[in-house]
Amino acid sequence: MKKAQLPEKICAVCGLPFSWRRRWARCWEEVRYCSERCRRSPAERKTQHQR
Repeated sequence: MKKAQLPEKICAVCGLPFSWRRRWARCWEEVRYCSERCRRSPAERKTQHQR
């Protein structure tokens, strides 16, 4: 499968889109965050990643 065809979700904390990863194959429905940093931060804090 090509990268462009992978499913995407929006991170619950930062609001940025992220793509499916192989390690999430079994739990994709439960994934809500793009990274450990977002998972550990409070959901109320809506910050943008530094670019």
